[in-house]
Amino acid sequence: MAAPLLVLASASPRRRDLLRQIGLVPDAILAADLDETPEKSELPRPLALRLSQAKARAVAAQRPDALVLAADTVVGLGRRILPKAETADEVAHCLGLLSGRRHTVVTGLCLIHPDGRSSRRAVETKVRFRRLAAAEIAAYAACGEGLGKAGGYAIQGRAEAFIPWIGGSYSNVVGLPLAETAGLLHGLGYSLPGYPLL
Repeated sequence: MAAPLLVLASASPRRRDLLRQIGLVPDAILAADLDETPEKSELPRPLALRLSQAKARAVAAQRPDALVLAADTVVGLGRRILPKAETADEVAHCLGLLSGRRHTVVTGLCLIHPDGRSSRRAVETKVRFRRLAAAEIAAYAACGEGLGKAGGYAIQGRAEAFIPWIGGSYSNVVGLPLAETAGLLHGLGYSLPGYPLL
């Protein structure tokens, strides 16, 4: 029986590039247009799981023939959820909050198989920022790299110079935890290139 098509329910070029690192090229990319506003008192982990599942279900309804992979990444500072920064001021505000502190990056993963099976999990990585000078924050905000990023930064870019330590998956902080994603795909019978099902 042929493997189902793989659809990535995300327009993120970072997730597409991360999948390519492990030899996966989605057959299609179809983003779900959802309201990602946290519910009242919602915590980072439940939000990431809720949004990833909602994205997967929305795309699976359009592509019932495919194995749908969805993910949502949330940056949490304690119980507080940091936004996806849309302006330089929001980037600067996020970095000011993160400066000299540890925070948690949570990615919710959800897979829905054409036969109705589904699997989901949340992956957490701890990240520590060194204390940042005001000039560093201003320069980073001005460069534009943090725009559209959860927490206002991209670890795979200039912001890596701010981060002396992480605990957990690096690819999770970029936007897709690869080991866990591969495990979920394998668990639903999807063979990864170079890692055949046994």
